[in-house]
Amino acid sequence: MATFLYKLGRLSFRRRHFVALIWVALLTLAGVGAASAPAAGNSSFSIPGTEAQKAFDLLEQRFPGTSADGATARVVFKAPSGEKMTDPGNKATVQDTVKELSDGSEVVRVTDPYQAKAVSKDGTIAYAQVSYKVSGMELDDSAKDALKDSAQDARKAGLTVEIGGDALQAVPHTGSSEVIGIAVAAVVLVITFGSLVAAGLPLLTALIGVGIGVSAITGLASALDLGTTTSTLAMMIGLAVGIDYALFIVSRYRAELAEGREREEAAGRAVGTAGSAVVFAGLTVVIALVGLSVVNIPMLTKMGIAAAGTVAIAVLIALTMVPALLGYAGRKVKPMGEKGKFLGRAKKEQDRPAKPNLGTRWASFVVRRPLAVLLLGVIGLGAAAVPATSLELGLPDDGSQPTSTTQRRAYDLLSEGFGPGFNGPLMVVVDAKNSDDPKAVFTETGDEIKGLKDVVTVTPAQPNKAGDTATITVVPGSKPSSVTTENLVHGIRDAGADIKADTDANVLVTGSTAMNIDVSEKLNDALVPYLVLVVGLAFLLLIVVFRSILVPLKAALGFLLSVMAALGAVVAVFQWGWLSGLMGVEQTGPVMSMMPIFMVGVVFGLAMDYEVFLVTRMREAYVHGEKPAQAVVTGFRHGARVVTAAAVIMMAVFAGFIGSSESMVKMIGFGLAIAVFFDAFIVRMAIVPAVLALLGRKAWWLPKWLDRALPNVDVEGEGLRTRTDRGDEDRELVRA
Repeated sequence: MATFLYKLGRLSFRRRHFVALIWVALLTLAGVGAASAPAAGNSSFSIPGTEAQKAFDLLEQRFPGTSADGATARVVFKAPSGEKMTDPGNKATVQDTVKELSDGSEVVRVTDPYQAKAVSKDGTIAYAQVSYKVSGMELDDSAKDALKDSAQDARKAGLTVEIGGDALQAVPHTGSSEVIGIAVAAVVLVITFGSLVAAGLPLLTALIGVGIGVSAITGLASALDLGTTTSTLAMMIGLAVGIDYALFIVSRYRAELAEGREREEAAGRAVGTAGSAVVFAGLTVVIALVGLSVVNIPMLTKMGIAAAGTVAIAVLIALTMVPALLGYAGRKVKPMGEKGKFLGRAKKEQDRPAKPNLGTRWASFVVRRPLAVLLLGVIGLGAAAVPATSLELGLPDDGSQPTSTTQRRAYDLLSEGFGPGFNGPLMVVVDAKNSDDPKAVFTETGDEIKGLKDVVTVTPAQPNKAGDTATITVVPGSKPSSVTTENLVHGIRDAGADIKADTDANVLVTGSTAMNIDVSEKLNDALVPYLVLVVGLAFLLLIVVFRSILVPLKAALGFLLSVMAALGAVVAVFQWGWLSGLMGVEQTGPVMSMMPIFMVGVVFGLAMDYEVFLVTRMREAYVHGEKPAQAVVTGFRHGARVVTAAAVIMMAVFAGFIGSSESMVKMIGFGLAIAVFFDAFIVRMAIVPAVLALLGRKAWWLPKWLDRALPNVDVEGEGLRTRTDRGDEDRELVRA
């Protein structure tokens, strides 16, 4: 592989005009496609195979035209102190509001609180439910404005009015904080390279790659039902790895120049060596992201595949466009150790007194005290992982919104007037198509549910026109995210199994609360198979790269430490509320159900990035004759500065997304940033060299039969060294 990439690097350097033209054309094509594509609506959320999804699909089939997936709004009214909602003046205000809301073109129906008995027992709180034809993301601004105006008119009459539901759902935005992340990355690159031109190359190529990837996602969003979160996460991951991959290529190019090679040759060798590491690092990230499809949640699968596509583009750009731009830069990109005019007078490193760099001094310390460093690192990460034992999963609802929002205030008013379970009603769907007496089945089901614990209200069955299917609304006594409500869902399903045995009728439980429970269980069940698949494939890949058994095993165990510590930090901030004000978390609550498995996939891929980049330099030194301990120090001398810069850049990019208004993006941005910190600076910079120092030559052991069976991918560039040595001999013969 090194030889092929070497030729690709030299070709891209020579044919830079052609390479640059191709990438600019792709960027233009993707941009035009994104601009001309129809606007994407809200991505549909479905969980195939779950009971809640089956019930939802059955409703679509048996109750056509009910707009089951349409937006809803609950307009909650509270009477002034000392008054009741049944007072004539307040009642007239509410009825005027209901009439005003009914005039909207996208409105399906509006319930009158007094006819629907939606008034609290003490008479102080009432609500009207508005159902729309389209989802909250597709709702016209005029409809949202009409909803707000109606509430404002009722407020002028003296009532307290708040609006809950998804009708006021806003398009998530990331704010300006991600720009700060890019600015931090730029500063780190300038410090690392000492040159504006060299620092600008990784930023430029990363932005081009992300531009192509995100534009392609935007262009396909409507056709493939991709949500806004998909492009945001693709941008987050693509930007981080794009900068890092280009950083490693440019850094190796400068090192090759410092050894006296011509620029084209240096570009070829940089792509042949560092480019090999980029390919395998990118491949591990792609495996981890595409592997999310095993969970069988379409939204998660689309997010993973879209992000994987952006990573693949970042790899291709690093292998082709980076050497092409190095050709354009010419002498403006200085050899390693020589700084440009921006940071002072050019002065080569060899002109200064020899002094080990920080990476060399740190590695030497770790090699001398490996056991102490190993224990300290493991204990520290273990302590950070302790909060993960209290992990609670859930999907966001209005109760997780900041208290400053009208949605949260409406949620609290409904809890006050009708009980905490009113915000998470359960919908029971009874399919009695195969029963002899459907009406009797509907009545029996309602009676069974009334006898269960934690049930406050059970509405009469509402059959469809055919009379073979009915819906029953159940209001629990506990809040939606409580364990008691989860037990009630399982209790209804157990009772439904008995009813099916007696009457051959299917009893299904759905609604947002039931869907949340099903999602959490599905993700929990999928986590172990996902880990086995992704870690297993990457383990095999790393065996090929490092030609070792223990090094990949150590890499996988280190990843588990860092991801558990990162999950612990997420729980501490978003669930317990530690430093929540600093992170902009206004409301703590359960961690997003998809967060752990998504973070596991992404962090694993990124962890393997640093493993490949850092340990390949150690492997390269070991293969070329150095002792194991000295190879560790050599790897740090060449790679620690660049890996540190790459980690800081990636942390800055991820941390920039903490300012997002989308709770999942905010949580993932924080989780990935802290995970990169743990993995890069504790696992890869401390635990990895300590373990390698303790193992010595055993770290690079591989059974002979396996060594013969594995393909030789030559990540260390041994073929290039042989090629160069042979070329030097030929030149000496010509001179002779």
